[in-house]
Amino acid sequence: MNILLDPTILFFIFGIFAGLVKSNLEIPPQISRFLSLYLLMALGLKGGFALNKSGFTPEIMMSIALAIFLAICIPLLSYSFLKSKLAKLDAAAIAATYGSISAVTFITTTQVLDQLGISYGGHMAAAMALMESPAIIIAIILANRIRQQSPHNSRAPISLGKVFHESFTDGGQLLLLGALVIGLISGDAGQKVMAPFSIDLFKGLLAFFLLDMGLLASKSLGEIKGKPLITLVYAFGAPPVHALITLSLCHLLNIPLGDTILLMILAASASYIAVPAVLRQAMPEVSPALYMGMSLGITFPLNIIFGIPIYIAIAKYFV
Repeated sequence: MNILLDPTILFFIFGIFAGLVKSNLEIPPQISRFLSLYLLMALGLKGGFALNKSGFTPEIMMSIALAIFLAICIPLLSYSFLKSKLAKLDAAAIAATYGSISAVTFITTTQVLDQLGISYGGHMAAAMALMESPAIIIAIILANRIRQQSPHNSRAPISLGKVFHESFTDGGQLLLLGALVIGLISGDAGQKVMAPFSIDLFKGLLAFFLLDMGLLASKSLGEIKGKPLITLVYAFGAPPVHALITLSLCHLLNIPLGDTILLMILAASASYIAVPAVLRQAMPEVSPALYMGMSLGITFPLNIIFGIPIYIAIAKYFV
């Protein structure tokens, strides 16, 4: 209940309510984009400052390696499960969406962990960034293969080189990694200078951004009407399954509690920004309403309101 009464979560719930009652409340897209970039920059700086103190240890490298492993395995497992139940391109698009991550869910969880006094490594910001692209690349490979097997295909294969470039030079991801490196280099001196910007303002701007995300989530609920039942089951069921698989691996590898929780959240989240932006161009045959309705309309609010406290409680019990 303490987590649900956090102002940032309450602003998200209020945003959903405002959207459902069809209020004209809205956040201009330019402001929403600024808030997104600010949160990524502040998170990167915070991670860099923490890494400056801890250095790169074998435990840190283990957490990052596990993050990359999950980013590869989850989309492959998702596609294997969905390909016999949906059109193969639809299955590939959903697998990419759920194989990638939600930065906002991750950022919200870091704030909850700070509130609860649960420590986590600064390297987790880097782990988050590294988990975003593998699912996109896997989806493009799958889409090329599916089209080659179709006798009616007229589209040329998509260049993986272009996909690699766009995945690793995406503005938000590049800003996150750049801020992390700057925080790592500048250390304590940089932290003191940037604290009023990257720490003091963070919670308030996160609350404002989650208000906007609540409004968007409420609008996305309408996009899931008329979709196959399996997509609704998957949107509700896949996140906890992914989180529990991650918990098992973290327990096996003795990953610390805070890092375990963040890896569970990352595995349980779904992309609604980076992956859909690529899929609109790479898989125009698939309606964006399918994967956007699932990720933003169901999985994102499910994780923010219920997933974060539940996964924290489960992790604390087993770790």
